[in-house]
Amino acid sequence: MNEMILTNKNHGMRALVLWILAFVASIFLCVIGSSLVDTYGGSNVEGALGVFLLVLGILWISLGWLFLCGLKVLKPQEALVLTLFGKYVGTLKGEGFYYVNPFCVAVNPAAKTRLNQSGDVDGGQNRLTLSVHSGGNGAAVTGDAAGKKISLKIMTLNNNRQKINDCLGNPVEIGIAVMWRVVDTAKAVFTVDNYKEYLSLQCDSALRNIVRIYPYDIAPNVDTTGDGIADEGSLRGSSEVVAARIRDEIQSKVQEAGLEILEARITYLAYAPEIAAVMLQRQQASAIIDARKMIVDGAVGMVEMALERLNETQVVELDEERKAAMVSNLLVVLCGNHDAQPVVNSGSLY
Repeated sequence: MNEMILTNKNHGMRALVLWILAFVASIFLCVIGSSLVDTYGGSNVEGALGVFLLVLGILWISLGWLFLCGLKVLKPQEALVLTLFGKYVGTLKGEGFYYVNPFCVAVNPAAKTRLNQSGDVDGGQNRLTLSVHSGGNGAAVTGDAAGKKISLKIMTLNNNRQKINDCLGNPVEIGIAVMWRVVDTAKAVFTVDNYKEYLSLQCDSALRNIVRIYPYDIAPNVDTTGDGIADEGSLRGSSEVVAARIRDEIQSKVQEAGLEILEARITYLAYAPEIAAVMLQRQQASAIIDARKMIVDGAVGMVEMALERLNETQVVELDEERKAAMVSNLLVVLCGNHDAQPVVNSGSLY
């Protein structure tokens, strides 16, 4: 269903003025009719005219308020989807004072839905708690007696954190924030049952689909791009790439609902509590090994440089045995965890 924008309905002030004038005229008719009935009674033409004017004025005073139902006020970045006896007649968009058919009904199935997002803050009063489940992880949803207007502003959806296994089977906890807005009100209202709940569920689903492709940290022989070649992609090291893929995944799902995903950002990322301590020890051990490797490589380089300099300057000539002893002593000094204790040799090297 395509969106139809009603552009010629911004006559609300004119309609309101006409209604006020008609209301004043109905009161005047009641007064004139009552005067004629009191003067001539109902047996002659003047009396019958008085009765007619009196009835006409009373009818307008009693039923004229129905025309006020056609007055609609919209603020900037708001829209109103209208139906007439079940048929979609169009959408009011943009700020203004509008007048439409008083029998038109505004439709917004997500009016009472409140997600964890910026555009749904109402002070916490008159809320009705609902529950949206995705894979056993509930997303809190609340609702209240809100209006039927649809917000066209950019809103931020921040669902609950999810526990998902990465491509290596390690459970991680991750949370995302999604910036979105409604671009087609007709699709948002009529294509899906509740576009806010639909968006929340699709965000959780897309997050699971993408996180399962990546390891938490860089791992060997892991293909995250699908080209059959191992790469260095990871949740922690490639957060922007992961967020972009999550955004594209969500957009492909909610396109038919008239929603646009502007951006997706990872707001929380950590190992699940049950393995966090073990993975921390693993990271520390890996860091220690890398540091030791760097120290050994540097020490070997320094020993090689020392031997080369001694040979170039010919300060002292060392045989193979003395070179081995020197190399051993230098490696112990350079690679040891404690400060070396110097020993003064007062004798000969040989």
